[in-house]
Amino acid sequence: MGRAHEVRAASMAKTAAIKSKLYSRFGKELYIAAKSGVPDPDMNLALKRKIAEAKSNQVPADVIKRAIEKAKGGTEENYTECRYEGFGPGESTVIVDCLTDNANRSYTEVKTCFNKCKGGKLANSGAVSFNYEPSGLFVFPYDDEEKMLDALMEAEVDVQDITIEDGAMTVKTTFTDFGKAQEAIENLVPGVEFEVCEATMLPNEYVTLNTDEEKEAFEKLMNMLNDCDDVNKIYTNVAAE
Repeated sequence: MGRAHEVRAASMAKTAAIKSKLYSRFGKELYIAAKSGVPDPDMNLALKRKIAEAKSNQVPADVIKRAIEKAKGGTEENYTECRYEGFGPGESTVIVDCLTDNANRSYTEVKTCFNKCKGGKLANSGAVSFNYEPSGLFVFPYDDEEKMLDALMEAEVDVQDITIEDGAMTVKTTFTDFGKAQEAIENLVPGVEFEVCEATMLPNEYVTLNTDEEKEAFEKLMNMLNDCDDVNKIYTNVAAE
């Protein structure tokens, strides 16, 4: 499959939900990063990188500021990371990442989404994710592969793949090197505007839904999952049309 399918897989939650959903997601992630250390990006590398990721996804400055100020204010909100895996219509698979203050509620809501969609079924941990690869994924306007590879290697980034299509470069790295890769790209290409900037899960193979019934059921599943407040990110192996 081409770049478009990887872009869709990485940005499913962003493109399928309204902006407030995206802002809510980053608000939680920024709060967690700020609470994990000093709520100052100059002294907290995780927070610095999360701020950069938020900005690359067009999250407004006031959303970023509120999340950090919330962490500074001593508010105690304990979010738990939960991952759920399931099967959708046709040969589709879905991974759902949640950030929640109530894991039982999240499980019930996600399970309900799968149960209400024809062909949907929640699965055990590992039943789906073994067929996905944790990756850092970046898509942005740039066409000098040699310079980019040199910059990433100098930053000690484990590069999985670099491709160029229609003037846009796609860089895939290991999941753990996402932050280093983002910083290296931004240093090489000042003011870079990312089309995609995600620590994500990419499927080893993409599938196509063959019938209108399967497509409608899958769309219903995606919409229902995105309507759940606790759902943070969604990954799927369904190829974009």
